[in-house]
Amino acid sequence: MKGHIRQRSPGRWAIVLDIHDPKTGRRRRKWYSFSGTKREAQIACSRLIAEMSGGAYIEPAKTSVAQFLRQWLDSIKPNVTPKTHERYTEIVTKNLIPAIGAIILTKLQPRHIAEAYAKALSGGRRKDGASLSPSTVHYMHRLLKQALSHAVRWQMLTRNPANAVDPPKVERAKMNTYDLDQTAELLDAVRNTRMLVPVVLGVLCGLRRGEIAALRWRHINLTNGQLSVVESAEQTTAGIRYKEPKSGRARTVALSASVIEELRLHRIRRAEELLKVGVRQTDASFVCCREDSESLQPRTLTQNWRRLAANGSLPRIRFHDLRDAHATHLLASGVHPKVASERLGHSKVGITLDLYSHVLPGMQEDAAARVDEAFRVAVNKRASKEIG
Repeated sequence: MKGHIRQRSPGRWAIVLDIHDPKTGRRRRKWYSFSGTKREAQIACSRLIAEMSGGAYIEPAKTSVAQFLRQWLDSIKPNVTPKTHERYTEIVTKNLIPAIGAIILTKLQPRHIAEAYAKALSGGRRKDGASLSPSTVHYMHRLLKQALSHAVRWQMLTRNPANAVDPPKVERAKMNTYDLDQTAELLDAVRNTRMLVPVVLGVLCGLRRGEIAALRWRHINLTNGQLSVVESAEQTTAGIRYKEPKSGRARTVALSASVIEELRLHRIRRAEELLKVGVRQTDASFVCCREDSESLQPRTLTQNWRRLAANGSLPRIRFHDLRDAHATHLLASGVHPKVASERLGHSKVGITLDLYSHVLPGMQEDAAARVDEAFRVAVNKRASKEIG
């Protein structure tokens, strides 16, 4: 394959390539426009020849980044959950397309992406002028990088320009939870409300919000003191969808005597309430449900919790933070991280250790004290034998 350059005007060149046409068997010329110095045009000509000869060349197309991202969203829809697809679509339509959607895909450069991130962080991607958080921009980067990797696999790009861009650093937010005294105060505060059992399941059992909303009486064995987490409720625009727990597998949670007692009383109360509206409670009934026994939306738990937290004297935390409080209580009480990980439904114990590392210093001090005490006992025992 041969090629040469021709000057059209100062700083503007035509790259002319002689290529083989596989359909006709003849040679034909392909022209490319280039702006820059003569040396840069010669380098671009050599690069095109090398890419075509090596099979790495991709024919320029007029597909924009916006068009490609929409195609990508359609292609991944069967492989992700509806909630995940909704989140991806939101990030693409609200953040990525306004920032870089008009750029032709094959002309997308790392600098375009970096400039878009900088603008988003400084307040250029919101209608109200507010800036996006580093965590949101970091999520944008992960999503764009994933999408462009498909463009490479689909042979629409030779390389992924997002690989050459560093996302903003995200500082881990400080975890806010309740200690044991605050947990006791919380349970007293919600004692006569419909949030009592959801709070108990979160702060004393470590269940996630979706797991609480999906829990049915057939999943609880009050005689053996066990609770099985087999599904989770996911809130989507189409309604509630029930799926596997986040880790992808079911787990069993042992119940304390106080939790068993709360659930026994709750089951009796709920049965009496439902009979008043002509509904009979069964094993298929939801543990936490509406007054008419219909399923409870996960976001309803969040809304009810916010109202409670706003009117209480305790520090305001998220409903999910109740689960974090349970994890902290487990580790601070000396429960082995592996046991805590299984109870919380983490796929790996490393996740538990990473999320709740703030508890470890106290655990290490306690462990060091125990080892030191055992060592002193051994030393004293040895000394007694020598004296004897």
